[in-house]
Amino acid sequence: MSKIQEEIKKRILVLDGAMGTMLQRYKFEEEDFRGERFKDFPHPLKGNNDLLSITQPEAVKSVHRAYFEAGADIVETNTFSGTTIGMADYYLEDLVYELNFQSAKIAREVADEFTAKNTERPRFVAGSIGPTNRTASMSPDVNDPGFRAVNFDDLKIAYKQQVEALIDGGCDLLLVETIFDTLNAKAALFAIEEVKDERNIDIPIMVSGTITDASGRTLSGQTVEAFLISISHIPLLSIGFNCALGADQLKPYLKRLGNNTSLNISAHPNAGLPNAFGQYDQTPEEMQQLIREYLQENLVNIIGGCCGTTPEHIKLIAEVAKEFKPRESVLV
Repeated sequence: MSKIQEEIKKRILVLDGAMGTMLQRYKFEEEDFRGERFKDFPHPLKGNNDLLSITQPEAVKSVHRAYFEAGADIVETNTFSGTTIGMADYYLEDLVYELNFQSAKIAREVADEFTAKNTERPRFVAGSIGPTNRTASMSPDVNDPGFRAVNFDDLKIAYKQQVEALIDGGCDLLLVETIFDTLNAKAALFAIEEVKDERNIDIPIMVSGTITDASGRTLSGQTVEAFLISISHIPLLSIGFNCALGADQLKPYLKRLGNNTSLNISAHPNAGLPNAFGQYDQTPEEMQQLIREYLQENLVNIIGGCCGTTPEHIKLIAEVAKEFKPRESVLV
């Protein structure tokens, strides 16, 4: 049994908040994203947050440190777009292994710092595996419904490279997150299982889907229950939801999930819904109150924040998480 599997039985584990929200505070410009190494790169790089693990590693490190100081047990690597598919937008496909390896290494260093200060409370690194910017289930062309911008095999190959680098960099677990298309997620999970078999290792896996709106479905049309069934053949540390919705809107879907699985459940909702300017206005205090309701109703084993959340949000979430025991399955 891995260390995190032991810890999740003892207490509610706290995941970090948004990496992007924190990096935006630095107001990095094109030259900051480039650094010295990519000074003469022929394509724009501004906006490629994953690249900052190479060109601005201290900034990424300080974000991880801020979340651990706020009370997080788990931080996610800065690798949300770290596949050849995601990096194709920036013509940086050749950099994918290094990006993931360095991001994992940075997070590992900070986690180890905090574990050394308090060995009774180990800190963990989750390799963040995002959904890519393409979908295997739907056509991007309304005039050609049979067309696919990516297929399962392409996704599997891309995910496998990312997974290998995240493991090599020192991740404790892998987080397949923000899933809007379960077929993409299945490709990621297939890649993970291949790597596990080839290396004869076991590594815990978190899976986190995204309910895109009040329809209660993923973007590719699955209900909570269908999403759960689609991935239930894989041994998982946890299943849950993140992004798209705030904590109050997400709650009914977490309840439905809990009614249908004995797995650990995770949630990292946004800080409310975005305003007209795309900003998130929900205060740490408001979010803490909503998360308290999650805990009172025995909904989660892992709790954190997504878009718009900061160390201030995570600090108050961690404080309230200490007051409650982890979710126990109600399935018989």
